[in-house]
Amino acid sequence: MRGLLALTALFVAVLGKETFEGHQVLRIVAKDEIQLSLIKDLEDMSEFELDFWRGVTDVETPVDIRVPFHSLQSVKIHLETQDIEYSVMIEDVQMMLDEEQEEMESAARVAEPRNTDSFDYSRYHTINEIYSFQDMLVAENPNMVSKIVIGQSYEGRPLNVLKFSTGGTNRPAIWMDTGIHSREWVTQASGTWFAKKIVTDYGRDPALTAILDNMDIFLEIVTNPDGFSYTHTNNRMWRKTRKPNRNSNCVGVDPNRNWDAGFGGAGASGNPCSETYRGPSAHSEPEVRSIVDFVRSHGNIKSFTSIHAYSQMLLYPYGYTRTPVKDQTELHNLAKKAVSDLSSLYGTRYRYGSIINTIYQASGGTIDWTYNQGIKYSFTFELRDTGRYGFILPANQIVPTATETWLAMMAIMDHTFKNPY
Repeated sequence: MRGLLALTALFVAVLGKETFEGHQVLRIVAKDEIQLSLIKDLEDMSEFELDFWRGVTDVETPVDIRVPFHSLQSVKIHLETQDIEYSVMIEDVQMMLDEEQEEMESAARVAEPRNTDSFDYSRYHTINEIYSFQDMLVAENPNMVSKIVIGQSYEGRPLNVLKFSTGGTNRPAIWMDTGIHSREWVTQASGTWFAKKIVTDYGRDPALTAILDNMDIFLEIVTNPDGFSYTHTNNRMWRKTRKPNRNSNCVGVDPNRNWDAGFGGAGASGNPCSETYRGPSAHSEPEVRSIVDFVRSHGNIKSFTSIHAYSQMLLYPYGYTRTPVKDQTELHNLAKKAVSDLSSLYGTRYRYGSIINTIYQASGGTIDWTYNQGIKYSFTFELRDTGRYGFILPANQIVPTATETWLAMMAIMDHTFKNPY
């Protein structure tokens, strides 16, 4: 009977999952401003149900779009009619997702880890597995690591933040978060690796040891838990939160357009069905509001880094205005150093600069708000890759991605430590 119930649950889970059979990811490159405008118009063509993986920026910068099977022919004809060049980056999205799922299921058949040493950092994990990892890390390192619950998600999940500290009260602090966009799985996986790296390197790495002897580090690994859970159970491509929107059948808000920094401006959508929907008001999402309240109540955070994927970029404010931040020269030079350190390991190339000049205009973004709160060293990463796999980065790239990114993070943290303000 128990086996029958398990089988029934499996069928329900499988049948409840959205499939992407025949969906392709097209890479489109505009030749001029006219073509760029035509590509941007695709965002408003709701009948195509397009999912922009890499948005419209400028001429010659690729735009990646997931196109449902039922729209493929129409979209390709539309592009060809306008003489807009495109190529197929992913031939069948569902085939890649099936491979990813098979790998996760195979790894899950191995015995559960008894400690963080036996935790498999080279595969993707569910939210419950990450929660379990956090508890193990705290139990193993009670003198350094504690878990703070800064709030609850819309669906009632805890918003866990790991605090790494060697003592003292209200010390200067460094913040990192991963997974604010739920489908960017390599970020949550990297965050888990970072957590283990911090406890492993303290007392061994002089730079990290000096930082932790004087500062605290806060790390939120699953910043959008409802969305992350949903990517595992229902829709692997889900990006937003899961709160219902009034007077709309479309669910969720883009939590990286929900901050009170140019809120409601260009680079965010007022359409609840859009992947970049800003929400009804600034800080309307509990996942965002909890971080806002924490930052304000702490009052001594010196560096704030929010980690996304993909595109291989390191960005600093602003995204909502072309007005340069007053610390632009310092932030630009620090980004250059961080990117150089990152590339020293595997040669991975990153672009860097302000959000609006490097990727696109975006209002209501996280680090624009933190910078305006006086947190000078505010950065956003866009991790691997540049589009071959996009959001479906193979698990064998998790550890290399985390390892190289950590070198950049250390550059930012070390600079923050050595340049108090």
